[in-house]
Amino acid sequence: MILGNINHLDLVPYLPAKIKQSIEYIKDNVNSNTPVGRYDIDGDNMFFMVSDSTLRHIHEANPEFHKKYLDVQVVLEGQEGMAVSTLPPHTKVLDDKLADNDIAFIETPSEETMLILQSNDFIVFLPNEVHKPLCSINNKITTVRKVVVKIALDYL
Repeated sequence: MILGNINHLDLVPYLPAKIKQSIEYIKDNVNSNTPVGRYDIDGDNMFFMVSDSTLRHIHEANPEFHKKYLDVQVVLEGQEGMAVSTLPPHTKVLDDKLADNDIAFIETPSEETMLILQSNDFIVFLPNEVHKPLCSINNKITTVRKVVVKIALDYL
């Protein structure tokens, strides 16, 4: 997992080229006027989704992980709570959609940490890194505009 801000990529000079490219693309091409939806950067190798999402209470969501794609999640407007775990996805799988949609949901692990992402913050999740996006902060239900870039692991 890598955490940073799209306006300060100089603080994370070790980002792999494709990840840095995806963040720069979002910074230069996506804003509050970009319609919600999916957009290709390089077909299924690298694409992104723009969403306006309502946050939820942390206990209302199940953590997720991926196998084929890594996530680059960028908050465009608002704040987002992001629960993470540094443990492998070893808890009970609740919904396995890895084969068709590259996502599986698991029971919340016993160890979970909440991060708060501000506007222009990004977080990178590599395959098997457990994360629970769209969590409310201080139990306040608001909306967040965000982008999730999907990069195929074998494209890096």
